[in-house]
Amino acid sequence: MKMFFVFVVYAEASDEYIVAAFKKSGFKAYTKMGGLMGEGEESEPKLGTHYWPGNNNALLLAVRNEEIHPLCELVRELKAEHPRAGLRAFTFPLEEECV
Repeated sequence: MKMFFVFVVYAEASDEYIVAAFKKSGFKAYTKMGGLMGEGEESEPKLGTHYWPGNNNALLLAVRNEEIHPLCELVRELKAEHPRAGLRAFTFPLEEECV
């Protein structure tokens, strides 16, 4: 079975809405990392400082090949609904699942 690793980054302030949308769409298995800092091309820097307040969160998901298109559609919808959330998603081939 071909799978992909998906890395989703978004503003911490949008966490509740983003996670709820993923769960509602059937993407319930994930690992979440919080307190991330960085700068992107589509949003203000989130550096956890007085000048650049806020942080980012990231969701890490392993999804089957047939789930990639629905997941990308979800990300596009969420980006349109919340343009200031700095939502971005990246996919990487998942070579092996060690169980």
